[in-house]
Amino acid sequence: MGRVVLVTGVSRDLGRQFARTIAQDPAVDRVIGVDIVPPRGDIGEVSFVRADIRNPVIAKIIVKEDVDTVVHMSVIATPGGVGGRATMKELNVIGTMQLLAACQRAPSVQHLVVKSTSTVYGASSRDPAMFTEEMSARRLPRSGYARDAFEIEGYVRGFSRRRPDVRVTTLRMANVLGPSVHSPIAEYFRMPVIPRVFGYDPRLQFLHHDDLIAVLQHCVNRDIAGTFNIAGDGVIMLSQAIRRLGRASVPLPPFALGGLGAAMRRGNTVEFSPEQQAFLTYGRGIDTTRMRTELGFEPSFTTAQVVGDFAASLPPGLHSPGRLTSPDTMLAGVSQALSRGAARG
Repeated sequence: MGRVVLVTGVSRDLGRQFARTIAQDPAVDRVIGVDIVPPRGDIGEVSFVRADIRNPVIAKIIVKEDVDTVVHMSVIATPGGVGGRATMKELNVIGTMQLLAACQRAPSVQHLVVKSTSTVYGASSRDPAMFTEEMSARRLPRSGYARDAFEIEGYVRGFSRRRPDVRVTTLRMANVLGPSVHSPIAEYFRMPVIPRVFGYDPRLQFLHHDDLIAVLQHCVNRDIAGTFNIAGDGVIMLSQAIRRLGRASVPLPPFALGGLGAAMRRGNTVEFSPEQQAFLTYGRGIDTTRMRTELGFEPSFTTAQVVGDFAASLPPGLHSPGRLTSPDTMLAGVSQALSRGAARG
């Protein structure tokens, strides 16, 4: 018999896509998708169970379905879609704690794959050129998605100590980007005029959404435990990415960028959190040597190719052929974004 895989977070696009993909894998017998609300679109051969992982009922599902592999993708990056930061933290942290408790009590569970994020390393002026998996953030995250991811990884390590018989694979993903991705960084790059911090040109790494699906499938089919950085090869400067996207940009002092981010959050336009502002100021580099040598995975897209594929999906920008850009045009675009955010707030 093949593996029985439980996937959390299937109501979101990436969770749904992965569940559909892994259900077609010959090595997998059944896939159970779990989330609070039904997924949008066709889920193929996936069996959907409407359940909240914050509720102990998740333990009954794991036992009843005789699940041997759990892929945890139900970690939310933005509070806007779930009713606020308090609900987001409860879903992320309390939900993970309940899921781990359920896995701990289920003797059938043999493998746990956790979709984490390179955001746990933070972003500051004190960062090394490249973070390896043994390193930690120079400044521990104090709030938001980064704090949730940091706490989740702590609980996952605790679970690994309590259940040493279970293989635990933690994947610290770089920012995921692709034509169908809707995330804070994707919406930032979709802006017609992109604000950036004056005097800074951060190094960025990205992971294509197809490679995210591929690396999760790779892990399900291999008995490999450990923590791995996952990103496309190479880095790209923010200024290079903006040019390849055909977008205009305007440099702003840090306090002005913070004010713009607050206006956008109030107006529900673009999620522009303090952690994202830090990332767009200092950037982040992660070393992916272990991904290749130990995990045995090679992404299909380099970081530059990820940006290129994303750029192909965008409508013409101010720097596209036939369009002219001037400082007045760029400043007008930022002013309009601020006005819209203030009006909606």
